[in-house]
Amino acid sequence: MRWLTAFILASPLAAQAAGMSADDARHLLNRTGFGSQPNEIVTYTQFSREQAIERLLRNAGTAARARAPDWVNDPIISARTLREATPERRKEYQAEEVRRGFDLRTWWVQEMLDTSSPLTERMTLFWHNHFVSSQEKVRHMQLMYRQNLLLRRYALGNFGALLHVVAKDPAMVIYLDSATNRKGKPNENFAREVMELFTLGEGHYTEADVREAARAFTGWSIDPDTGEYKWRPYNHDGGAKTVLGKTGTFDGDAVLDILLDHQQTAEFIVAKLWREFVSLDPDPAEVRRIGRKFYASNYEIKVALRELLQSPAFWANENRGALVKSPVDLVVGTMRSLDFSVGDTLPLALSIAQLGQNLFAPPNVKGWPGGEAWINSSTLLARMAFAERIFRADEMPKMAMAQMGRGGDADMMRVRGFGRTGEAGRERAMRALYEIQFDPSRWLAQFPGAVSVGDMEGALLAREPVTAIPTDLPTREIVKRIALDASYQLK
Repeated sequence: MRWLTAFILASPLAAQAAGMSADDARHLLNRTGFGSQPNEIVTYTQFSREQAIERLLRNAGTAARARAPDWVNDPIISARTLREATPERRKEYQAEEVRRGFDLRTWWVQEMLDTSSPLTERMTLFWHNHFVSSQEKVRHMQLMYRQNLLLRRYALGNFGALLHVVAKDPAMVIYLDSATNRKGKPNENFAREVMELFTLGEGHYTEADVREAARAFTGWSIDPDTGEYKWRPYNHDGGAKTVLGKTGTFDGDAVLDILLDHQQTAEFIVAKLWREFVSLDPDPAEVRRIGRKFYASNYEIKVALRELLQSPAFWANENRGALVKSPVDLVVGTMRSLDFSVGDTLPLALSIAQLGQNLFAPPNVKGWPGGEAWINSSTLLARMAFAERIFRADEMPKMAMAQMGRGGDADMMRVRGFGRTGEAGRERAMRALYEIQFDPSRWLAQFPGAVSVGDMEGALLAREPVTAIPTDLPTREIVKRIALDASYQLK
């Protein structure tokens, strides 16, 4: 980024302590958020690595700013009401929940685009894929919305507190069958997953531990009429249990504390954070070192993140451009880094789902596997099609509007359940898609001085482009070719 080097050297800031390089700033912003604009990169070159990390952690938010869908406070329809309803009414309810699901995805994508704390949204997404629940089983979208607010509130807070509240979150209670776990007939789903996926990891507990823990979680339920968590003491097994070598008349909260008392839990979480922020292959020694600090802090998430982001491995050249962008990274990051004008975010939510990351509907209790699993022959073609589509929008607006009547961009519409949104939903998505605009002049104005193709590549790519880009093309075509380059799939 020659333009940034010249700008920094000419600035009064050069007289201060040396800040990060432009490559450092872009790397940090892209790993902790979704894309980075040239002016953001300039801002962060003012800071040392440590100062930049502290700024990110200090400015992390806890609440969403985007306007929530207008139905989020509606009462839920109870299972009893649904059972007594006519087949037509049940069908209407199911279609309404599908529409609400797309409303919720649209709302979250809008929040990712508009947030002043991209790190908060990245961590909310991280916890969504850690404490997995899915619309397809929970069904009540109000509960999925409330869980999303909960994950954001604790996103960079205390992991122990988050574990306790999410364990009783109604969406989780439904998803992992806690409401059917009762004395004499224990359901082991939550007990197993809280050990295997949420805290210790495989190989660090026994089947006996699962059975005994399941007894401790009996009595956790929800009110079927309100969807609120409800403790049912008459369903609780109050007898003695032995979990991970400790014996007592434990309830569910006591078992969670036993899990948190094991340093293995800290190391398990640190290893997952490493794969999210650093590389796919955690360094065992570093995981143990950071895990000890995380554990000693009583599970303060910012402590673990600070250590990870300050580690030599995070900044190592071999770990730059070493992670595949998730569909959210690709779609939201492209919109943010290129300063696209976006109105209705429904087509972005659909594109993310079509690329394999259907928000609020992870594939199973283990969530999206991520990493290299994001890329295969099918999804790579779909990623290329996404780039072509967004740059085509304002090149061919009349053709785009005509395509709505012919069901254009059918691939994007093949998202599970979208067909039930009806013709109005399809028309809304197509119209919104072709209203997405990239203004080359506005984006270039963020660069101080003349801008070369190399400068544009440096602002958008974590690695050198695979294919050389001619220098005599219009800016729009240059940026489009950068977005179509294989290196653009990496961060």
